[in-house]
Amino acid sequence: MERIIRGMFADAGVRGWLHVADVHRPSAQVTIDADDIPVPVGSLYKVPVMAAFCRLVDAGAIDPRRRVALERADHVPGTTGISILHDPVSVSLRDLVTLMMTISDNTAGDTVLRHVGGAAVDGLCRDLGMPDTHILAGTAGTLAQLVADTEAQSLDDALTHIADNDATIPTGVYNPLSKASSTPADMARLLHAIWTDQAASAEGCAFMRDVMGREVWGHRLASGFPHDDVKVSGKTGTFGAMRHEAGVVELADGSTYTAVVFTHAARADRKLPRADTVIGKVARAAIEELWGTQDTTSHDAWPGAR
Repeated sequence: MERIIRGMFADAGVRGWLHVADVHRPSAQVTIDADDIPVPVGSLYKVPVMAAFCRLVDAGAIDPRRRVALERADHVPGTTGISILHDPVSVSLRDLVTLMMTISDNTAGDTVLRHVGGAAVDGLCRDLGMPDTHILAGTAGTLAQLVADTEAQSLDDALTHIADNDATIPTGVYNPLSKASSTPADMARLLHAIWTDQAASAEGCAFMRDVMGREVWGHRLASGFPHDDVKVSGKTGTFGAMRHEAGVVELADGSTYTAVVFTHAARADRKLPRADTVIGKVARAAIEELWGTQDTTSHDAWPGAR
């Protein structure tokens, strides 16, 4: 299976990292360099921020209904949600979490991180055994670092530079030490904790599962499971030529799998459909492998094939 998945990554023109595991049998795993080295995770930083938020709500340290007023000057660059609005808005912290997870709203994500605080996120990661996850900053900090790394005059210039296949990309751009970073193994531990009510209270974990189940993007992990009886919950992350998704796949027979795939494309084009869809393809291959090893005779066909 490792050889097959590495071949799928190569055919898509990406380097890939993968961690897929059975939630009910955590030792049943398919991994590809899952805890090799931390890499920049883009918007995947929002998953541990969400979990830290829920823990603070459980402790009574944050009121999820607290309203936050955001002016146009508070907006963080992004392509969805509050980031693209023109006028001031007032919204609750809980709804900001929903926006940052379902449509990856960057302004919502940075606002929630600011209220949660880096120390709470670090504490969550240490408690859940995620030693290689470090949320140094949200989107605004990552983009500011990108401008510095490329010595660009503006963010637009920096983004254009790293999307140019003929340009030399400074080594600092993909340095995990200067931006939010993690490994598939760490993200899989967090997802397992959320799906087994260990990341926060049962109520908090139920909220997180519900929010992740409402993610609108279907071009990565979900593309491998185009079936009405398969539920895919997830969060995408993108940074330059890196495309990731961390999620959970629930089959019709009750089988449930954490699926975390990171990729780094050989080309820097902003649109690379094959690099997106390979995330769903390799996750499906790994899950089919694990599903076939279950010690049960209650089914005789891949439930997602119906």
